[in-house]
Amino acid sequence: MSAPSNLLRLLPLQLEDLPSHPALKLSVDQKGDGSTGDASVTQVRSTDPHKTTQTLNASQPDAPEANTRPPIGPFIKAILDSAVIFIDDTLPTTFQHHSHKSSTSAKTNVELLQHMVSAKELSKVDWQGSKIPRHPPDNLASEAWFARRSRHANKQAKGTASFSEFDYGLRIDHCQHEDAYTPEVFDTRRVLEWDIPDSLAKVDSDFADYQNITMSILVITATTGEHDFIIVQLPVEIGTVQEAFYSNGRNLQEGNSALKRKKPVMGQYTSIERCVLRPIANEIEWTMATTSDAKGWLPIWMQNLGIPGAIAKDVDFLMDWIASVRRGRQRDLKET
Repeated sequence: MSAPSNLLRLLPLQLEDLPSHPALKLSVDQKGDGSTGDASVTQVRSTDPHKTTQTLNASQPDAPEANTRPPIGPFIKAILDSAVIFIDDTLPTTFQHHSHKSSTSAKTNVELLQHMVSAKELSKVDWQGSKIPRHPPDNLASEAWFARRSRHANKQAKGTASFSEFDYGLRIDHCQHEDAYTPEVFDTRRVLEWDIPDSLAKVDSDFADYQNITMSILVITATTGEHDFIIVQLPVEIGTVQEAFYSNGRNLQEGNSALKRKKPVMGQYTSIERCVLRPIANEIEWTMATTSDAKGWLPIWMQNLGIPGAIAKDVDFLMDWIASVRRGRQRDLKET
C-alpha cells in the first residue's frame, strides 16, 4: 500500500501552497518572502456543515517571481494521482464495511464503509518531501473517513441514469449542480479560477491519463478515460482573499438574504469521488469518500455518527435531480 498522501488531508491548504494567480498576492507579513501568485476559488455554503466547502479551477504557468509556488501542472497531477490511488488502492484495502442503505429514488443499495486514520499514521506522512511539499500541522489529529459505493444500470430510466447523465450532474459544473440537487446547500460562489489549456496532455506526457481538467479552491475534476471521471474537493484557507465572500466576512454586509448574512462557521471538508462505467455489466460504479469537521459546538464524534446516513442520501438527491432535468429536456423537445 502506498504512503499516506500529504495533499488528501483534512488540514486546509494555505495560500502559499497554491499555484500562482494574480488574486493571491501575499504580503511579506503573510508569507515572509514577498512572493506573489495565481489561484481560483469557489465557496459553497450549506446548512449541512459537511457540505461547507471551497473549490478551485486551474491553469496558467507560474510567473517568474512566484517560483516558491508549485507549478500548476505538477500540482494538479499530484492531487489527481493521489486521488486515483486512494480510490483504487487505499479504499479497498483499508476501509471496513459499515452498513448497507436502501435507496428510495435509485434502484440500488448503497454500501457504506469507514476507516479511521490515526494521528500515529498521519505522523508518517511525508509533508515536505513529497512532489508538492507543504508545511506539516502543528498538532496531528486523527481523521475519520467514510465512504459509499453504489452501482447503477447505465440507462436513462426511472431510478437510474446513463453515464453521460452522471458526468453532467457530477463532473460538469460540479458546485453549481451540487447546489441544485442538495437541499442543504444554499449558495455557491466562484472566488478564483485557473484556465487549464485543452492541450495540456499534448505538451506534457505526464497528463496522458487526464483530460477535461478544471480546478477551483478547491475542486479539481478530470476525465480519466472515455468512461471514467474523478472529482477532488480540498479545504483551503482563503480568509485574506478579497474575492472571497463568506471566509472574509463580506457576506455580513453584502448578503442578499438573512441566511446569507449570518456569521458563518468555517468547517473543513475533503472528498474524493469517482464514477466508472463497467462495459461488460453495463453498469456505473459510483464511489465517494470523505472526511470532515463542521467545527461549531457539536463534538466531532457526534458529527461522525450522522455522516454515513448523510452521504447515502446524496444518491437519492442526484437521482431525483437527474430525473427532473430529464423531464425538463423531454418537455423542451415536445415544444420544439
